[in-house]
Amino acid sequence: MFRKILIANRGEIALRVIRACREMGIRSVIAHSEADRDSLPVRMADERICIGPGASSKSYLNIPNIISAAFISNAEAIHPGYGFLSENTSFAEICNDVKITFIGPSASVMSVMGDKVSARKAMAEAGLPMLPGTPVVRTLPEAKEAAREIGFPLMLKAVAGGGGRGIRLIQQPEEFDRIFTIAQNEVREAFRDDGIYFERYLARARHIEIQVLVDQYGHGVHLGERNCSCQRRNQKVLEESPSPHLSPELRQEIGTKAIRAVQQVGYRNAGTLEFLLDEQDRYYFMEMNTRLQVEHPVTELVTSVDLVKEQIRIAAGLPMQLQQEDIQFRGHAIECRITAEDASADFRPQTGTVERYLPPGGPGVRVDSHLFAGYEVPPHYDSLLSKLVVWAETRNEAIARMQRALDEYVIEGLETTIPFHQRLLSHEGFIRGETYTRFLQDEAEALGI
Repeated sequence: MFRKILIANRGEIALRVIRACREMGIRSVIAHSEADRDSLPVRMADERICIGPGASSKSYLNIPNIISAAFISNAEAIHPGYGFLSENTSFAEICNDVKITFIGPSASVMSVMGDKVSARKAMAEAGLPMLPGTPVVRTLPEAKEAAREIGFPLMLKAVAGGGGRGIRLIQQPEEFDRIFTIAQNEVREAFRDDGIYFERYLARARHIEIQVLVDQYGHGVHLGERNCSCQRRNQKVLEESPSPHLSPELRQEIGTKAIRAVQQVGYRNAGTLEFLLDEQDRYYFMEMNTRLQVEHPVTELVTSVDLVKEQIRIAAGLPMQLQQEDIQFRGHAIECRITAEDASADFRPQTGTVERYLPPGGPGVRVDSHLFAGYEVPPHYDSLLSKLVVWAETRNEAIARMQRALDEYVIEGLETTIPFHQRLLSHEGFIRGETYTRFLQDEAEALGI
């Protein structure tokens, strides 16, 4: 087992990894920016090293500085969290070259599964069903030809990247040129890769994802699914497990196929396969996230498996003790992403100082957050402030518990999405489990957005 792990991240996920390390008897080193010097993860880590100014490009994306921090602190492994360098193949390769363990899959497998087109090809060969799609296109004439083969409406997606960027719905041929050009410029700037591909569009699709764990010896398990259909601009705002209306038989079928598929490509560590379900419960593979997910707590609560500890054990070369028959799904969990955004103003990002902070508590309530009274929300990073997660025996009880927890939650000093989540948890469509990927957009007026 590692003696010391460097955490190349910030906020609530850095704090989550620090806590796992402490429970496992592993010393933690936080690599932080100047903007995060007084943050909670920096205060709680065993060691701290500043790796640059507030801008991500000069700190959390600065590979030489992060590797130097690992050497200075004698860290044997690096946990990348999510975002930043967590799916960067160059970073994983460099870690391997300098004999520092990257807590995640190998760079070679990450390069295949991190590229959405090559991932589709690999998973199709492994037997997962696919929506009709196109190869990578980089010019407008190529794109027009590919779009004609798919037909309208269609989804435009970036080959690289994540976080909902580079994804567009194109309804009519007349809007194709404009949307393609805007999307390609966006992804070129964000990911340094202007590759685009298209998929057939499903009107009322549900977005589910399967959590998998595979050790260094090829032994793997799946931990069921999460429903991530509540999205704005293709970014998730609420997740739950299990998915409403998904039968145990279909859950088992998708999970079994998912774990076999990742074993076939030699995947190791934690990963998530994302699928779309149509109204007839036919499922189609979309992409794979080769890292820990923001929404991993809902899986932890319904399976009683600590995913971060499992990641660390797998990376250390320990055989996984879990067997598929050991994974028992109990109860229902819901996660609300509380962000520094004003939902009534099109989710405009907010900055400022947290003047008063009082998290909810009580049975079945978990808060993953780096906030405290006096914390200043910096302008450089993602707007996520907190993940409010609840567990209960049934979905209806979980909804009631989340409504109660949201009512208790106090964050003063800047606008947050707590009021939005209160409206969402009271919406009859959500309560009936009738969410789909455009649910928030279609119900915007009722949800006050």
